[in-house]
Amino acid sequence: MINRALERIFELVSVDPRRIEVGGFSDGASYALGLGLANGDLFSKIIAFSPGFVPSGPRVGEPGIYVSHGDADAVLPINRTSRRLVPALRAEGFDVCYREFKGLHTVPAHIAQEAFQWLGGRQS
Repeated sequence: MINRALERIFELVSVDPRRIEVGGFSDGASYALGLGLANGDLFSKIIAFSPGFVPSGPRVGEPGIYVSHGDADAVLPINRTSRRLVPALRAEGFDVCYREFKGLHTVPAHIAQEAFQWLGGRQS
């Protein structure tokens, strides 16, 4: 339903997909990955702060992906999540900017700042 709604909005309104991104934290990061990968023709970039998984589904387009994760995350442990999903995304051919940081299940200010710089194309 979300995919159809997005397609309809893009039909009705002049939208530049190079300027539309999707992102989230924790479960929201997982859903952002699913939505962004299924609609890579609508979203140019995906930000996933501490994702738990990548939902299965179609892969459309080649959005850039930024993933960050704390090495002491007890909610979504990094060894079961990002350290597995990032290599899998790269193996599928996606360009992934990955940042591990010392910390818990959070988004430190310096990580958020880097992610927003990455959105603007100033960080690779």
